[in-house]
Amino acid sequence: MKLYVVQHGQAIAKDVDPQRPLSERGRADVERMASFLGGAGIRVPRILHSGKKRAEQTAALLAGAVGSGQPLEATSGIDPLDPTDGFTRTVNRWTEDTMVVGHLPFMGRLVSRLVVGDEAAPTVAFQPGTIVCLERGEEGSWLLAWMVRPELLADRG
Repeated sequence: MKLYVVQHGQAIAKDVDPQRPLSERGRADVERMASFLGGAGIRVPRILHSGKKRAEQTAALLAGAVGSGQPLEATSGIDPLDPTDGFTRTVNRWTEDTMVVGHLPFMGRLVSRLVVGDEAAPTVAFQPGTIVCLERGEEGSWLLAWMVRPELLADRG
């Protein structure tokens, strides 16, 4: 099973719009990422997001390229300061590839808990729009398969 852990794209500042939708750059970064993943043949049957506007928009853009046509799902327990233990138990019961779009510091702590068993141990350097792909091995442990940050896909025209 693969778990795609995604930090939402860059958002508008809270003082400009309290709902913090994606900025123009955030939308462009996520669209490039979606195109890259779709072109690589990645397909994800299940896509979840935190319910916050920027995460939902990021999930929708990615779903257009890699989704299976299933509706996006808002989920609880992945807000920035939520503990990771409950969600980790949930993830460990899943059997189908899933993408989860959320926020820092939760997403970084989730990857650390799954990969090294300690949410306080830094393991990946997220920035807005980053996608981390984890694979669950036969014995149930999680391994980092790959990671892509938007800066790697930037138009260098």
